Amino acid sequence: MKNEMNLQFSALSQNESFARVTVAAFIAQLDPTMDELTEIKTVVSEAVTNAIIHGYDNNPDGIVYISVTLDEAVVYLTIRDEGLGILDIDEARQPLYTTKPELERSGMGFTIMENFMDEITVESLESKGTTIRLTKHFTKSKALCN
Repeated sequence: MKNEMNLQFSALSQNESFARVTVAAFIAQLDPTMDELTEIKTVVSEAVTNAIIHGYDNNPDGIVYISVTLDEAVVYLTIRDEGLGILDIDEARQPLYTTKPELERSGMGFTIMENFMDEITVESLESKGTTIRLTKHFTKSKALCN
């Protein structure tokens, strides 16, 4: 049985923790391991921070959109913005690449997402925004026991 949640919030740095905790609370019904929960929370933090800092260039008028779908023991996560877009997705996905070195950004956001998730796709159009779709297959789940 599928279960879905949609969330939208202002592109403010302080909302990153709200997004992380909200998504974690929603997926908790699958009874994830602590590692799985930590990985999802980290991925949400990275994607939301990218949307705020890079997508909207810290413009608080922007909106970050998150949708989460639970289907058995699989989590489908989409994080989207309507910001500046990514000019070169392949370059942006390279470890240590950042467009904001002055903000001490590590350039590891996409690398972290790729390491913690089973699948990731990135779509982006200049001045239209970026959509990141992530999939995680959980190893242990209440859904499997029912």
